[in-house]
Amino acid sequence: MKFWISAAIVLAAAVAAAVTVKNEYFFFAGYTVLVFVTLATAWNILGGYAGYVNFGTPAFFGLGAYTAAVLFKAFAMPLVLQILAAGVMSGLLGLAAGVLTLRLRGIFFAIATIALVVIMETLFINWRFAGGATGLQLLRPPPMPPFESYIKMLFVLAVAIAIVAVAVARWIEQSWIGRGLRAIRDSEEAAECTGVPTLRLKLFACTVSGALMGTAGACMPMYLSFIEPASTFNLNYAIGALASPMIGGTAHYLGPVIGALILSTLQQVVSVTISSEMNVLVVGVLLVFFVVAAPEGVLGLFKKWFRTSSK
Repeated sequence: MKFWISAAIVLAAAVAAAVTVKNEYFFFAGYTVLVFVTLATAWNILGGYAGYVNFGTPAFFGLGAYTAAVLFKAFAMPLVLQILAAGVMSGLLGLAAGVLTLRLRGIFFAIATIALVVIMETLFINWRFAGGATGLQLLRPPPMPPFESYIKMLFVLAVAIAIVAVAVARWIEQSWIGRGLRAIRDSEEAAECTGVPTLRLKLFACTVSGALMGTAGACMPMYLSFIEPASTFNLNYAIGALASPMIGGTAHYLGPVIGALILSTLQQVVSVTISSEMNVLVVGVLLVFFVVAAPEGVLGLFKKWFRTSSK
């Protein structure tokens, strides 16, 4: 109940900010940060809970974005339906990819997910209806009341999507599914011996993770008013989605949220004050620091501090 009260307060605050704040830059930057909150949370369901390192984030994100763009071009479908369709398509891709790759482990699984990104990018480069390699220009429809601009409306939608993603991750973590995924991460052989349905749980995690990544990408075409394969299937999405849980902590559903807020906000500041080319350096420095000094992330540091102070 506390979670949903907090979620309602956050959503209400987002709507209030969108209605009252005039400077649209905060909503441009905030939208990007929220996208990475959703991507990091989705990545952690498979990568953090189950221990399967997934570099295929851009494939699911890109499929969600292109699903929304194609549906808008073909049928002028409302944005909410675009988001739902993007989640379904990316979830199905996650299920199919899981069937083909989840029997692999370690580096072999990671390489297979990178190959998935290349395959999806190649498909859309050669699909002329979706713009091919040159991309597709989109004209935003008028925003829905009470929002005065489309970017502000997208920001509120991004808040809602992030809340749903965190709620799903929280439910999985606290259910028997989460316990099963953690057993797989600790020792898949031992989990199988104790009766854990390892393959079914991994397929479930891959499907849910892919679906959430797809919903994160659904609003991107309207955010940019443009979509093209090279930027949509960019591996920077994979780096950000992986780095955020490492920074915040993979053991708790709030870890990816904290990590994404820290990393993405810092990247936005660096982009404005120095250069966007420094973003990769920011990720590298933070990853090295947390891997060496705090392998359990920010939440791990708080736990150590709490145990120390309580003695």
